[in-house]
Amino acid sequence: MTGSVESKTISVSIARDWREVYAFMEHPLSFAQWASGLGKPLRGEGSLWTFESADGRPVTVRFTPHNPYGVLDHYVMTEHGDEIYIPMRVIANGDGTEVLFTLLRTADMSDARFAADAQWVERDLAALKRFLDKR
Repeated sequence: MTGSVESKTISVSIARDWREVYAFMEHPLSFAQWASGLGKPLRGEGSLWTFESADGRPVTVRFTPHNPYGVLDHYVMTEHGDEIYIPMRVIANGDGTEVLFTLLRTADMSDARFAADAQWVERDLAALKRFLDKR
């Protein structure tokens, strides 16, 4: 058994019912509207999708199936065959929503890379908020 790794949970508050936010976010195609880290969707079926990353490489992502709990966990498969677990939740916060993204530090991730990834997640969640605020 391996020990736990460093983590950072990043959240954003959205002034919409959590069920509306989840209904939007549960569709892999919606990630193209706000998640710059995944890039554009190329193809997919069910829970398994392929995206084109910012550097043009295909990235395979396995999404958690629809559920009544607001769980949007997904697994990004690297070119080396490793899976990177991305826990994400949509929860009620009063009449609004809190979207929580937990960044788990991988063994080969430097301090600078971990900080940069956290900033990227913050930008993407801010983009999600802006997008949903306009709808």
